[in-house]
Parts: sequence; structure tokens; C-alpha cells
Amino acid sequence: MNPPTRLFVDPPQPAQPPEVLEPGALVLRGFALDQAADLLRAVGQVAAQAPLRHLVTPGGLGMSVAMTNCGALGWVSDRSGYRYDPIDPDSGQPWPAMPARLRQLAGDAAQAAGYPGFVPDACLVNRYAPGTRLSLHQDRDEGNYAHPIVSVSLGIAAMFLWGGAQRADKARRMALMHGDVVVWGGPARLRFHGVLPLPDGSHPLTGAHRINLTFRKAG
Repeated sequence: MNPPTRLFVDPPQPAQPPEVLEPGALVLRGFALDQAADLLRAVGQVAAQAPLRHLVTPGGLGMSVAMTNCGALGWVSDRSGYRYDPIDPDSGQPWPAMPARLRQLAGDAAQAAGYPGFVPDACLVNRYAPGTRLSLHQDRDEGNYAHPIVSVSLGIAAMFLWGGAQRADKARRMALMHGDVVVWGGPARLRFHGVLPLPDGSHPLTGAHRINLTFRKAG
């Protein structure tokens, strides 16, 4: 018999000091918690214009995580490779504009982590279902690594992997809860990272899913 589905409810969280993963990389616990409902409404508006989809890797495999984009550029993957493109390949139209609420949160989180003046031009929206995962990888398609990555977790808690400069380096595991934000840049900008398979569960705002927002400066 399968174990009962867990319901994640988020109690009010006091402000917590940043957790330093290593120089240049921090976890801001609960940073987006107060704004979560508004952020998810904004994500819903984006997905209504550019629906979530399962991209195909250059090797021809379908990605288990569903995704879409907003902002001037969107990250895409197909048989020709990984890249940023101003046009949604499914619609032939520009990606939806990045909602001001999302852009502001990304800038505020970067500021809190020691990266002032961050103005993202791309927001990747990833939707995890139970069992989906993200293998260890680097965010290197941007070309310019002077800007940080801001990653926001919403919904079901996930086990985040924080690796080293090489894929084979041992990775730390840490739970990312609803409202947590991870920011990395500088000497940590090209660290490998990933997500273990999402557990079964349900969250009041996202149901059986985790939503991850990843903000980048790609242009």
C-alpha cells in the first residue's frame, strides 16, 4: 500500500540570516514566502500565454520537468542544442514580458545576497511533478558569468544538490522549502547543482507540484 499523501502547510516564518553555502552562494530562507501567492498568480498569467511544455534534449530525450519562460529571452532546448531565444518556438511569438513582481523579487534577493543592481532578462519557470528530477548541471548558456543566478522555490519541498566545480565532485544535499531563495554568483557562479526526484505530496498553493523560478541575465 502506498503511504498517505503528505500535505505541506507553511507556518509563519521569522526572518532568518542567510545560510552561506560557500563564498558567493547563499540560501535566503523564506525570502519569497510573503509574496508566494502573488508570484504564483503571475506565473499563471505567463503560462496562459506560453504554456508549460517538455523540451527535448540535443540527444533526443524528453525532459521530465515541464517549463516555460518570460522576459526578453527564453531558454530552449532541441536537437540543435541549448540556447536563449527571444521567440517562443511553439507559438512563433516573443516570450511573455516578465511580470514586474517577479523582476522585483529577483533584484531584491540578489541585493540581499550581495549582488546589487541585478536586472534579469530571462526567467525560467520549471514545474516539477512527483518523481521528476534535475540532474547535476552548470548554468553556462548565458555566456557572461558576471551576473548571479537567483532561484526561487514554491510549493512542495525539494532536495537540492549543491556540487562543486566538476560534475564528479561530491554534492551537498539540502531541503528547499516553499519560499526559499538560493542565489549564487562570483566564485560560485559555475557550480554544478541539481534536484533529487520530487517526493509525493501536496501543497495548498501548488497542489502536487513544485514551481521553481530561475532568474538570469542572458543578454
